[in-house]
Amino acid sequence: MRAFNLIIFTLLISSRAFPQEPVKVAVAGLTHGHVDWIFNRENAKDILLVGIYEPNKALSKKYAERYKLNPNIFFTDLEDMLEKVKPEAVTAFGATNEHIEVVRKSAPRGIHVMVEKPLATNLKDAKDIQRLAAKHKIHVLTNYETSWYPSNREVKTMLEDGKLGEIKKVIVNDGHEGPKEIGVSDEFLEILTDPVKNGAGALMDFGCYGANLMTWLMEGEKPQSVTAVINQNKPGIYSKVDDEATIILQYPKSQCIIQASWNWPFSRKDMEVYGVTGYAVAKDATTLKYRVAANSPEETKKLNYSGEIYEDPFNFLAAIVRGNEEIEVNNLYGLPINITVVEILEAAKKSAAQGKTIYLE
Repeated sequence: MRAFNLIIFTLLISSRAFPQEPVKVAVAGLTHGHVDWIFNRENAKDILLVGIYEPNKALSKKYAERYKLNPNIFFTDLEDMLEKVKPEAVTAFGATNEHIEVVRKSAPRGIHVMVEKPLATNLKDAKDIQRLAAKHKIHVLTNYETSWYPSNREVKTMLEDGKLGEIKKVIVNDGHEGPKEIGVSDEFLEILTDPVKNGAGALMDFGCYGANLMTWLMEGEKPQSVTAVINQNKPGIYSKVDDEATIILQYPKSQCIIQASWNWPFSRKDMEVYGVTGYAVAKDATTLKYRVAANSPEETKKLNYSGEIYEDPFNFLAAIVRGNEEIEVNNLYGLPINITVVEILEAAKKSAAQGKTIYLE
């Protein structure tokens, strides 16, 4: 029996490391600043880029020249691309409010979709995406950088092992100096500062990380209430959207404070989790500080990416499409958590606009 289990384990590891064949992937949109990542994977064998949809011909030409791409894989019509190249999956790198349209055109064709965070700009679109995914039996993943941080995974494991006790308070800090300040492309800046295309400013751009992580830590439980305060600290730069947001999620026995900002002195993505008996702080992707008892010292642990954690969302997408991985209900990439994320963000915008706490059903 032990030998049989070893064989099965070896086969599973092999299937993850060496997919049967590359997954045919198309890109929908080039305006999102994270899209460059997919072009910087020359040695990866898990996906094969077969098509790119982008209506802006000048932008397509720029990417074709930058990465020496075949002009024949570029399309100005999404449905035309899907029909001609027949991808197995599409990665959406346009504005957040365009995610719904990518799913509407991909789902009936049985094409899986991965979008950049967050899933949608409003709850209606998020639920429409969920309905389409269920009807056509496709996966819709939402990629967050923090989903593949070993430090966050270790915090979750410590909670599950009872080392911290029941969660009482979580503080999630995300953001940077500002999109213009760090030099994002003109196309990406136009999206981020558009209240329709992005849904909001820093509140959506970085508030989504905390909502995603807290929902995961709480095993999918929704908060009872959402309270948010936003501001334009730099109205001369960000005149249409917020650049500063603080969101408080209240649960029956715990609270989460999400600090999303385009005003940090430097880029940060960190999380503090305080339980009844201990705390753990994910300082960055691989650094964890923790203290598990009143009479014990704080310790620091450096973590590595292991076989259980994907460093690359495209590798994870390929594994899902090939059936080498399954999406559990409480998965950071999955629809259940990310529907709740959009519900939280929508309530946060409403709270900030009305100046009052919003109670969720």
